[in-house]
Order: sequence, then structure tokens, then C-alpha cells
Amino acid sequence: FDDLLIPPDHPGRAPNDTYYVTDSTLLRTHTSAHQSQHLRSGIDAFLCSGDVYRRDEIDATHYPAFHQMEGVKLMDHNLMEKANSISGEEWLKSPECQMVVLDLKSTLEGLMDHLFGPTTQKRWNEDFFPFTQPSFELEIYHNGEWMEVLGCGIIHEQVLEISNRSDRRGWAFGLGLERLAMILFKIPDIRLFWTEDERFHSQFEEGKIIEFQSYSKFPPVFKDIAFWTCKGDNEDGGKDFVENDFFDLIRSVAGDLVEKIELIDSFTHPKTGRSSRCYRISYRSMDRSLTNEEIDALQFKLRDDCPSLGCELR
Repeated sequence: FDDLLIPPDHPGRAPNDTYYVTDSTLLRTHTSAHQSQHLRSGIDAFLCSGDVYRRDEIDATHYPAFHQMEGVKLMDHNLMEKANSISGEEWLKSPECQMVVLDLKSTLEGLMDHLFGPTTQKRWNEDFFPFTQPSFELEIYHNGEWMEVLGCGIIHEQVLEISNRSDRRGWAFGLGLERLAMILFKIPDIRLFWTEDERFHSQFEEGKIIEFQSYSKFPPVFKDIAFWTCKGDNEDGGKDFVENDFFDLIRSVAGDLVEKIELIDSFTHPKTGRSSRCYRISYRSMDRSLTNEEIDALQFKLRDDCPSLGCELR
């Protein structure tokens, strides 16, 4: 985080979003964590892939463990020679900076053409990341809608300085591998990447893009749970409700049987100030039918555990 100029109060560093092992040790949240490490070692261009972990919502496209790819390229020193003595706004407005931007965009547009075909529509949006300046997101038009596929930008001057490469200029990008695979192979649920069912694995071959054929027709089981999240202005000394804590609690009780969680109702009592939330939990297995009895057992366990979050069941 420090090497990437991510400030201490950034949401990405908060325990609400990140899995901390100790106060100073955490599970990797992005492959950008290795950017300065590889730059310090003297590498000028690299791809870095790895597993990352984030506390997040529960639905078909989010999972607490997934995979990212980070790409970095430092430009030829001779091409950037005129930019050696400039920085800040002067650098951002320079022809050399625009040269790096063009190289970045042409490279990533070429990647999208390779994956989705040369006729793929693409568009760039300005974005913000602490470790790149300027920053962009790339979207493609796929199946009738615009979809964000990656974030990128010109490596921030301070990041290069921290990495002992202040004499160089370059770009970086990061993308989610599961997200791209779900688009390319038409995989509807991210949980399938973790299944051991051969009906899933046997459909694919190395080097080929094959559309996934669904084999699961098992129906979902829906259960609702409602609770108060605080008493007035927290005058009872209880802790504030954190939604990601609730999602993690559900995962710890039901694991991958949870397909989706939706907030279907919320309100604040006008007199007491107490807040109420009602969630609908969709349980579904990829390989078998679930019974009401087994889901009821999980739901009762969840209800028993909810008070540990400072919640009062309704």
C-alpha cells in the first residue's frame, strides 16, 4: 500500500474490505503489490499473476478469493530522454507523456482485439488510482452493453522514485482473470471456478475458447433474515454494523451454497433511531438439489450467530 501511494485512510486498507492476519500483515488484495518489487529488481517489462483476497458482496460475479494479472512496461530510455528533467504538470503535458499514453492504449486495445476479435468496440474513460497519473479504464461493447475490463495508467513519478527507477517512464495495468474468463467462456457464476465437478472441467481445452454448457438445473432456496443493526446513536456501546462482516458470517456458515444476497428492505425508526435491514439469501448448489431441512439448519445457525455482529433479530 505504501509503495503504491495508497494513504492510510483509503477504504482499500480498511478491515471492512481487506483480510488482516495481524495489524501489519494481510492477505494480498491486488497484484499491484509486486509492482515496486519487480521494478526494484531491474525488470523493465513484466506480467505478474496471482491470487488475491477481498471482503466483498455475495453474488454471481464476486468471490473472496480470485485472480489478477498486473502488467508493467518501462519505455525505452532513449525515447524519454527529453523528459528526464521535467516533472509534475510539465511532464503530464509533455509529448513524451502522450507517447506513453498512446503506447499503453494501443497495447491494451490489441489485447482486446486478440481476445474478443478485431471488430470489438472499445472506449476509454478517465479514472483515478493513487499509483498512476493519468489513469484510465477500458470498456468493451459486448453482448449489447458496455463492460469495464481493466484499469490502467502512467506509473506515478513517486512510485518510480520509491522503486529506485526515477530515471524511467512507463505504464501499468491490472485486470481480473475470472472476469475476463466469465465473459469469454460465458460462465454465469464465479463459484464454478472452484468446483471439482468434472462436468465443468471436462468442457475446456487448453488454448481454446469454448462456450460453457450449463449442466445445473437445480432450483434455488430462498430465505429471509431481518434484524436491527443499532440502538439509537449507538448509546448502548455496541459496534457499528458492517455489511461485509455480515457477508463473511454467511460464508462461514453456508460456504459456496450461498448464491446471492440482496438487501430487500431497510428503514430507520423515526423515534428510536434504530436501523433495520432485511436480506434475502439465495441458496443454490451447482451439483445437487437442496432441501428445505438442510437450509433451515444453516439459517438457524446464521440467526444464532448474528448477535455477534451487534444485531438484534426481528
